[in-house]
Amino acid sequence: MTKIAIIEDDQAISQMYRIKFEAEGYEVEIAANGKLGLELIDKFRPDIVLLDLMMPEMNGDEMLKELRQTEFGKTLKVIVLTNMGEQEAPDRLRMLDIAAFVTKSDMTPRQVAELVQKQLAS
Repeated sequence: MTKIAIIEDDQAISQMYRIKFEAEGYEVEIAANGKLGLELIDKFRPDIVLLDLMMPEMNGDEMLKELRQTEFGKTLKVIVLTNMGEQEAPDRLRMLDIAAFVTKSDMTPRQVAELVQKQLAS
């Protein structure tokens, strides 16, 4: 079964995506911040990660920087899913090899699911 990790501090959003992806047959785990996200990824070993940027304790770009320094995390597909516009995002994100950048308000859960399927197939 394909595994998706959702690293998102807004519980309503993370649960909405959990329901969507589980209905499509994915195994889903959620973490509420970057620090917990790193621990989750280490244990869960997802196939792809949906990552928010603005979170407490450790934000998404800090988490991604640490993730990319691990053997497993070097090549893990990560979709940034945030309310921040792409122009507002930290420049270093571009150097951290993200699969896609999605502004939450611009895509429906169905569109995000289609993007995930496309990334997993590539």
